Amino acid sequence: MTGYAPSWLALREPADAGARAADLLDPLRAALPPGPLLLWDVGCGTGSLARWLAPRLPGPQHWILYDSDPALLAEATVAAPHETRQGKIADLGAADLAGASLVAASALLDILTLAELDGLAAAITGARVPALLTLSVVGRVRLTPSDPLDAEIGAAFNDHQRRGGLLGPDAVAAAAEALGRRGAALRTRPSPWKLGPVRAELAATWLRGWVAAAVEQRPDLAPAAAGYLRRRLATGLYVEVHHADLLAIPGETPIWGKVPAPGAAP
Repeated sequence: MTGYAPSWLALREPADAGARAADLLDPLRAALPPGPLLLWDVGCGTGSLARWLAPRLPGPQHWILYDSDPALLAEATVAAPHETRQGKIADLGAADLAGASLVAASALLDILTLAELDGLAAAITGARVPALLTLSVVGRVRLTPSDPLDAEIGAAFNDHQRRGGLLGPDAVAAAAEALGRRGAALRTRPSPWKLGPVRAELAATWLRGWVAAAVEQRPDLAPAAAGYLRRRLATGLYVEVHHADLLAIPGETPIWGKVPAPGAAP
């Protein structure tokens, strides 16, 4: 599903692991059924979410890694011999998820269309399975020190994320609406990347991609963006890339009330 290069997924994996909202794990574990667990990693890429989550959940466990990219599925089984299934998110239904203990996904919601997200929400709630949906971009980036072009490039990047009907930074709100409308109890937590000298390669790679996407969306930014990128790469780069994690437990009375905005108190 992701279409990302394995090298990019490997580079970001440690930052993803450090960003995920660990305080969602206790309510998640409380919602899991007893006995052996059947766990789906949807849009799995190289399986980084399963690697992070498996040791934090009780066992025994059987993982199904689901993605449309056969090369990524092959890469995902190198470290652990999980079951893999190739398919599109749009083809996943409640019947496929019957008997599942959990549906998990990482960096997925923002690259879906509203129709794809609505179908995924219907499959999750139709199968009455909890879902942990992590690391969705929310359209906020903070760079230190600040630069006058930060806001303009950020806005162009967000518009690029919405191209062709993709949800981009609107994904968390759309997922909360789609799942909440179907009776799921919801909780969100912030899961920001915090990048600096320790993750300098990731920060630089992210910055180049961020600026390139902004320029693709708005070619008129190209002359100013070239100088902006040079300035940023020539100095120590500190950046927070904001994401949100969403836990949904279908079919329950919403014990957590309304879903708060990412980063807000529950």
